[in-house]
Amino acid sequence: MHPLTYIAHGLSLATLLMALGVSASPEDPEILIEATFPESNPFGHVVNGERNQISLVVENKSDKNVTLQSVAGSFHNPETGALIKNTSSLTYGFPLLEGSKLQIPYSFYSEFKPGDLRLNIWLEHTVDDDEYRVTAYDSVVTIVEPEPSWFDFKLLSTYLIVFAAFVGLSYTAYNAYVPPSKPKRKRPTEVGAPVGTVTASGPSGYQQEWIPEHHLKKTSKGKKTKVDNAASSEDLSGGETSGMEAKKTRKGKKY
Repeated sequence: MHPLTYIAHGLSLATLLMALGVSASPEDPEILIEATFPESNPFGHVVNGERNQISLVVENKSDKNVTLQSVAGSFHNPETGALIKNTSSLTYGFPLLEGSKLQIPYSFYSEFKPGDLRLNIWLEHTVDDDEYRVTAYDSVVTIVEPEPSWFDFKLLSTYLIVFAAFVGLSYTAYNAYVPPSKPKRKRPTEVGAPVGTVTASGPSGYQQEWIPEHHLKKTSKGKKTKVDNAASSEDLSGGETSGMEAKKTRKGKKY
């Protein structure tokens, strides 16, 4: 026979043996996993700085009991598939009997720039001494920043600290570069001279044009009466004085 015929028979025999070996190897246990985000996150957004949760429903459809060892994940570039960062790994160690279903939670954190990344989450389980890995979630997610809230205690405390530091620095700079202003001296107030000259038209030194006429008439009559009484009193006093002098003269002429 031609040597090429032996080579062809040899290759056929090797292929047959390989097929028999694959069929004889034990099959992987059928494990189905359904991953869902909570109802509060219907769009599956991953929020930076917060605890992101995802629920895994694991169903064992094989005829063997398996043990759920751990759940882990990783972030990848959505275009190239390059690894960016691994997420936290949670260890469970729960047994999952054949034909049973179990729901397990998984939480992770994110600290990336807002944008799209591919999130890959897998489950590792064991059957006897064999280890298996099943993909639980593999999809593109959107990284977002947390929504600001005015009632956030951390945010309010940060604002207060920044504001206090700004006020302190402003006060220090003001005292360092702005000289203190000198107090202004108050000038003494000058009393102005009366405008024009005031002339008194009455004998008592007051202006009579401001007094009603009927008051002036009464005043003038009163003044005349007083003047007449004064004159009569002067005459009487003069007569009495002359009478006294005459009496003294008469007394002096006695012999």
